[in-house]
Amino acid sequence: MWLVVVGILSVQLGAGIAKNLFGDADPTTLVWLRLATSSVVLIAITRPALRGRTTDDWRVAVAFGIILGTMNWAIYQSIARIPLGIAVTIEFLGPLTLAVVGSRRPRDLLWAILAAVGVALLGLEPADQNVAGVGFALLAAAAWAAYILLSASTGRRWPGLEGLSVASVVATLALTPFLVLYSGRGLGDPHVLVVGALVGLLSSVIPYSCEITALRTLRPSVFGILMSLEPAAAALTGIVVVHEFLTAVQWLAVGCVMVASVGATRTESRLTAPAPD
Repeated sequence: MWLVVVGILSVQLGAGIAKNLFGDADPTTLVWLRLATSSVVLIAITRPALRGRTTDDWRVAVAFGIILGTMNWAIYQSIARIPLGIAVTIEFLGPLTLAVVGSRRPRDLLWAILAAVGVALLGLEPADQNVAGVGFALLAAAAWAAYILLSASTGRRWPGLEGLSVASVVATLALTPFLVLYSGRGLGDPHVLVVGALVGLLSSVIPYSCEITALRTLRPSVFGILMSLEPAAAALTGIVVVHEFLTAVQWLAVGCVMVASVGATRTESRLTAPAPD
């Protein structure tokens, strides 16, 4: 259980550190550094077997990499414009929607309604909102949902973290032209390079390792409920690292999304749990 919590805190700490660096580097630069760092470390650890792979294996890995890159790029673009806690709360609608859709029970629409209420509450604080920031968070939410679906396909074709390693390389390569043509600010600054590498370790390598290890002993339902702490962790990180304080209404919105996520996860686990022997 504590490994999941450590992973969540590590992701949000990395995001908070990255946000503090936006004055010296473009969000795209930091995302590229994050992906490049995780690619190097994961490839060195997993040493994926590339020979003998089918076209479908590569198709899934490439799609996974594009979604991985999109998800990271979109959320960094979002937190550059709106508070970290709000961006992650909106992003969390991706896996939450996936859980609600997969439940197939009419009463579970209540969880979707509760999540919608949470998002609506965020709209009551227009001073803190930015249309582009919200739009990027929604894009990250859609990418997160696709990431969950593709991770299952990737796991069936690539053992362990091999698929994630290859996908990280694909994401890095896919983002490189945009870095060269439209961004790159801060890439020549040694401080940015060092902190960007640290963000890669905190936001990718450490969380992935913790999650993979935790899933060996935790039930998926328990894992999903623990992941519901993500919005609150982001909001707390925003306070401690970025000095972004949410209003009471915004905290209520975060709470609505978290409760909806717990409810949807518990229902989905009951529906998908195997019959006892």
